[in-house]
Amino acid sequence: MNKFIPQKAAGTRSVDEITGSRRLRRMRKAAWSRRLVQENHLTVDDLIWPVFLVEGANIREPIAAMPGVFRLSIDVAVREVEHAAKLGIPAIATFPNVDLSLRDVTGSQILNPDNLTNRATRAIKQAVPEIGIITDSALDPFTSHGHDGILRDGIIVNDETVDQVAAGAVLQAAAGADIIAPSDMMDGRIGAIRSALDANGFQDVAIMSYATKFDSAFYGPYRDAIGTAGLLQGDKKTYYISAANCAEALREAEQDIVEGADMIMVKPGLPYLDIIRQLKDTFALPTFAYQVSGEYSMIRAASANGWIDGERAMMESLLAFKRSGADGILTYFAPAVAEMLKG
Repeated sequence: MNKFIPQKAAGTRSVDEITGSRRLRRMRKAAWSRRLVQENHLTVDDLIWPVFLVEGANIREPIAAMPGVFRLSIDVAVREVEHAAKLGIPAIATFPNVDLSLRDVTGSQILNPDNLTNRATRAIKQAVPEIGIITDSALDPFTSHGHDGILRDGIIVNDETVDQVAAGAVLQAAAGADIIAPSDMMDGRIGAIRSALDANGFQDVAIMSYATKFDSAFYGPYRDAIGTAGLLQGDKKTYYISAANCAEALREAEQDIVEGADMIMVKPGLPYLDIIRQLKDTFALPTFAYQVSGEYSMIRAASANGWIDGERAMMESLLAFKRSGADGILTYFAPAVAEMLKG
């Protein structure tokens, strides 16, 4: 019985002739071999957990725009941070939702040694001394207009804001903050904060600069969480970086490094992986990504609707930050990821 044997067309080459002995799929065939050659790894040491604070006692208030995230009173925050420390999460970053009656056009409440941020820092540091505490000295949680600086005649004034941000940073350090992370994007703030910290005996308090914070559509749920969503007058284009600009982001980072930043951050994260890579390759400084509220909420919403596998998308997005060069990630997923990594 004749058997049909396919013949190669004249002039064509077999797969073996094209690839030689190379078969990239060989190392993908089994779970053990895929693990053996995995290039990037996510560990609990990569995680920083942002925590929202609110006045009161025994409060765990859901944030509608961020399913699974809550505003916590200080007593509840202490318990949650204790759990985070047991999971191995190395640091948290706190963000207050300040009562409207305490907000004004200058954000003066940041100068109160007993404001919500500082009281939370003292309580957490006393109960969980082994975890790092990162505080933001920007003014937006404290202003009546929702901007990151002092508003005068419709303009965010740079130098007066810097003076107040630096003074607030000193109070945060005095309360026990380990890292000051100013997100206001005022020119000269890093140098002013470094000088103020050093002059007041806080030479060992580090600065994580929001070196490249972009004017982004991904901040909406965060503004709801800290209570500025309905307050913001205008936009923040005059002090945040345009989403179109790469070279400007590099110049911003360089300026902050020269002024004394110990670490730099890119915010938002996933839409700016190219910036993370460029900063890491250019400056070789510890570089962090902030997976912001909009990124978090998109994954949660798509998962809730059954459109994506939420856990896989969560882990894939965090691995993308590591692949791009990030040394760590601020993410609202931190406790869930830490639980998965332990399990």
